[in-house]
Amino acid sequence: MSLYVILMGVQGAGKGLQAKLIEEHFGIPQVSTGDLFRAMRARTDDLARKVQDIMASGQLVDDDTTNAIVVDRLAQADAQNGVILDGYPRNQVQAAFLEHHLQEKGGRVNAVLLLELDLYVAFKRAFGRVSAADGASYNYYYNADGVDFNWTPAAGSEFPPRLEASLAATGEALKRRPDDASADAIIKRIDTFLETTQPLINYFEVKGIVRKINADQSIDAVWTDIQRALEAL
Repeated sequence: MSLYVILMGVQGAGKGLQAKLIEEHFGIPQVSTGDLFRAMRARTDDLARKVQDIMASGQLVDDDTTNAIVVDRLAQADAQNGVILDGYPRNQVQAAFLEHHLQEKGGRVNAVLLLELDLYVAFKRAFGRVSAADGASYNYYYNADGVDFNWTPAAGSEFPPRLEASLAATGEALKRRPDDASADAIIKRIDTFLETTQPLINYFEVKGIVRKINADQSIDAVWTDIQRALEAL
């Protein structure tokens, strides 16, 4: 049976890490619309040129074009046994299109995994996170062992202090995503999630395929719950 999974969750819920675990365990690729849009920059076919023109104009990619990009990805060899969809669908129009497309292929959306996380916790996970060159992740609020965190005042103190971090053992400077440094940007991402995701959750709950996962647990505990939910299918 093919396995088509939609992964939803507010920033900081751990979607990226859990998607990789699902990918490794079930042998299906993660499909992120953000990655698909970026990949279009290196292609020269008609669909890619259309997307490039839209992005160059500063406009949002419309539903029909987004759907076409996803269909193009689902047709690739590694996606024949299913995929993990992250960032798609973004609205009910895209959701209905996806269901119809999968039905034509003899498949269906098997589960919508909703990683639930308190919004204040989500804010702290995003605002406090930093990463090392080897991909290791740390957090000012939750995982600060072995890391030196410092709030560095701006020159003249016109701006809020800047959070800087380095590994205590090696002195390696840790990186922080630019949009994580702005509390306003994080709040806007949370607001956008609430505005766009709740209608989709309601849409899929009627179909009985939403599986709610408590994301405020250890990585292993979250993965265990996800694995059980998917294997129960």
